[in-house]
Amino acid sequence: MFLTLILSSMVLAEEKCTLDSIDFPSLDGFQSAVLKKYGATCKPSLDPENEKLAVNLYREVQKAIKDDDIPTAKAKINELMTKYSDTRIARRAKRTQNELNVFDKKLSNNLDKVEWLQGKASFQDAKLSLVVFWELWCPHCKREIPNLQKMYETFKGKELNIIGLTKLSRNRTTEDVMTFLQENNVSYPIGKEDGTLSAEFAVSGIPAAALVKDGTIIWRGHPASLTTEKIEKHLQ
Repeated sequence: MFLTLILSSMVLAEEKCTLDSIDFPSLDGFQSAVLKKYGATCKPSLDPENEKLAVNLYREVQKAIKDDDIPTAKAKINELMTKYSDTRIARRAKRTQNELNVFDKKLSNNLDKVEWLQGKASFQDAKLSLVVFWELWCPHCKREIPNLQKMYETFKGKELNIIGLTKLSRNRTTEDVMTFLQENNVSYPIGKEDGTLSAEFAVSGIPAAALVKDGTIIWRGHPASLTTEKIEKHLQ
């Protein structure tokens, strides 16, 4: 329902306005209404029909990702970006495309440059590794911590690694992180990375997660969308 509301809001037409020979190419309804009060001439800058078609394609992408049908997801998002590149949804879907592009990517390192704050891990320690990128200042990240800890305890000894990676951004310190981990009984390995791994995993927003198997990224997305069933499937 929430995703439907977001996608529906994306089909609202933007307008391009001209005021005193100055062009404003992409304005929302409120912005164009203000300019119209000053005599601006405005007209839709986007094709509403194309917006709807793009939104429908993006829904198909999300369904394919949920169903673990990555070839279909990649094909659909490439179609979206080719046919409807000038739509609002295409601009917002760029992050999803970047995430899909790292599926089946062979990693170039094995956490060799990570500075471990708690525990230590490598991709060879278990059959499957769940890598989670997070920061202490991020409320959405902290909200996922109890779920990740529960998952760690559920699969402990069952060939699943959980690895938390932070860049200690926004002036957070090692001491800040250690205090948080102790207060929240977090026991899986936590390390500091310099941004190299974030780039390799196409992380542009947090929290972000990935599954690594045999040194290859086999899943990429938000940790909240990772189910126990998906973990068990990839452990087989």
